[in-house]
Amino acid sequence: MNGIIKNSVMLLLIMICVSVSAQEDARYRRSSLYSILINHSDQKFANEIRNSFVQIPVPDKYNDHELAPKVFQLNGKLKNASSDRENPEITDFLERNQVASRLVGKWFNRDIYTGVCDMDLVKERGLYDATEFDRQMAERSARGKAMLEDAGEELIGHTFVLVNDIRYIDKAQKSALWGGILAGLGAAAGASLGNANLGRSVTNLSQSVGNIVETIKGFKVKINTFLYQLVWDDETAAVFYEKQYTDVPDPAKRDAFNNARGTYRLKYVGKVESNGSTTSFMGVNLDKPENMVRKACQRAIDENIVDLQTEFEEFRTFTPILTSEPITASIGMKEGVSAKSRFEVLERVEESDGSYSYNRVGVVAPVEDQIWDNRYMAVEEGAKGATLGRTTFKKVSGSTPMAGMLIREI
Repeated sequence: MNGIIKNSVMLLLIMICVSVSAQEDARYRRSSLYSILINHSDQKFANEIRNSFVQIPVPDKYNDHELAPKVFQLNGKLKNASSDRENPEITDFLERNQVASRLVGKWFNRDIYTGVCDMDLVKERGLYDATEFDRQMAERSARGKAMLEDAGEELIGHTFVLVNDIRYIDKAQKSALWGGILAGLGAAAGASLGNANLGRSVTNLSQSVGNIVETIKGFKVKINTFLYQLVWDDETAAVFYEKQYTDVPDPAKRDAFNNARGTYRLKYVGKVESNGSTTSFMGVNLDKPENMVRKACQRAIDENIVDLQTEFEEFRTFTPILTSEPITASIGMKEGVSAKSRFEVLERVEESDGSYSYNRVGVVAPVEDQIWDNRYMAVEEGAKGATLGRTTFKKVSGSTPMAGMLIREI
């Protein structure tokens, strides 16, 4: 009897360890992202919008592939910003700043002075066994070639640039009136008290509160987000590896890359627009009105990312399943999850040549009252589901998902 109990306890501990390991080692291939702000220096709140944008982190479903500059200053409106077509002004900015070649350089940790590159980031993000990867590369085997092609297609070719054109929309005329009334009340209170210093203090405080009221009631942004993708095809990869990649100082290959910067390209994918009209300013501390700017901008950008994922399959992300009973994942309303969402369950399979494929094994759907509200400042505004920490799903079809498998919205 004791032996049975002991074995049961051991089995339970193993199951717990496997579950914890699956949650802690939820490694999977992510697309890589670089975000840029078009900041209109001529408009109200330009500095506040800029400061808020640079604090917004790369969504955790993407690899951080950020470069400098983060901000593109523009004095005036972006021409044809509402058009779905490729914007010449944005494309010109990306080309002048050699963004495509710099994204490639970052993938290979390229030293701009010596030209020396390495594969460390590719191995890390591709989840390759480092020793085996190096051995296959050194032997120049067919398996090594397949791993390189796999890394190029799944990793380097899934590098994206988001260009966010953020404009402040002034809807504060009505609230400006209330701000002026509050300021006037402060001045009147000081006069009636017959105390000039106190009057000035009350007036200043009232003006400050008035400005905050004006700002919060009137603040609104319109964000056009343009999506570009790095072109990494067989021809581009072959030229890079044969003529420009070097793991020792090589002036010829260094110069070959520099001279070929203009041949690296970003292709325009599409654009979406959001005005953050559903954003509530509940939970914003009036002592820190800058949080309101951050909230409006981040919520609108998150909406645009969801819309881009919906419209363009190549931009969609994976999310690992954390537990199987119940089925949970670290994804929520920030990623557009709703009761109507459906997700395919994917099992990652390593092929004999070292590359990876994804097999669909089922479909899951969110449980309606168990959807995590993980939008920015959802906890502060007391939103329903803000403290869940994860979303719970139910099986729709296929086999029961296991921890570590991936889900992707259909």
